[in-house]
Amino acid sequence: MKPEVRQWLLDSDPSIRWQVMSDLLHSPAEEVAAERARVAAEGWGAQLLALQAADGKWGGAEWNHGWNSTMHALTLLREFGLDPNSDAAKRAIRLVSDLVRWRGWDSDGAWRGEDFLGNPFFAGEVEPCINGQVGASGAYFGHETQSERIFDRLLDEQLSDGGWNCEAENGSTRSSFNTTICVLEALLEYDLRFGTRSDVTSARLRGQEYLLERRLFRRRSTGSAIQQDRKGGSDWTRFAFPTWWHYDILRGLDYLRRAGVTPDERVADAIDLVESKRGGDGRWLLDVQYPGVMPIEMDDREGMPSKWITLRALRVLDWYSTRG
Repeated sequence: MKPEVRQWLLDSDPSIRWQVMSDLLHSPAEEVAAERARVAAEGWGAQLLALQAADGKWGGAEWNHGWNSTMHALTLLREFGLDPNSDAAKRAIRLVSDLVRWRGWDSDGAWRGEDFLGNPFFAGEVEPCINGQVGASGAYFGHETQSERIFDRLLDEQLSDGGWNCEAENGSTRSSFNTTICVLEALLEYDLRFGTRSDVTSARLRGQEYLLERRLFRRRSTGSAIQQDRKGGSDWTRFAFPTWWHYDILRGLDYLRRAGVTPDERVADAIDLVESKRGGDGRWLLDVQYPGVMPIEMDDREGMPSKWITLRALRVLDWYSTRG
């Protein structure tokens, strides 16, 4: 990492700075913890926490298409690394747990089913991509009791090829990279936080093999690169933050890194792709900013150097460099 890139990353919001210190600089644990504690008190983390309403919600909704709902705010707080044991996190999660319930009608008027109507937020709804994102936050913030419904359901919905697909209820028998990465992140958060269910771990390992068998972006049948996903049309070689429900190659690699997977030749093509996107100044661009209403403004702009993408790319390359 170039010294100027290092300084650029450190000249950031606490949510980025503590992760740089932890994952790239391997700073002393007490220094990392002190910096992480600032996420709740200043910058983007504090701004986002302040937007929670008295009814426990963000954006007036448990979930919406606009990226400013309760689910999306909690996803961002998890990405920021808000300490789940902090007083600020406990207050926020208590409000969500006590007050937020799933409704039958979406904000755009679409009916979203009956079997989750009135569920507590952390018990989830029906779509595995949404339940994956809710479950990831529930596990990260230590909310095990309500979240058990989500994880039981996700395990039942795993397909024979090892992954998941929101379209399975409509007859699809092949998994989706988009849905699978959302579920994998949830199962990983469960393992890291609780580590008490062998069936969760087993399902997660099968799911990550789904990605590895396809080298993170190739068809298993032919080995040809998958240029874009069928549902959203997004290009997996273009990196986004936040990713929301969208898969991309960097998101897949960062999951494997965090899961402690030993890198092998199956990730080599994906790593080459990440390396090829490094600019001459040692930084990576934000390729995609998905449309919607972000609850807070962050520094990154589409097509410009991105601290989030650069952080994630550098730690993935660092992870790959440790292979045997």
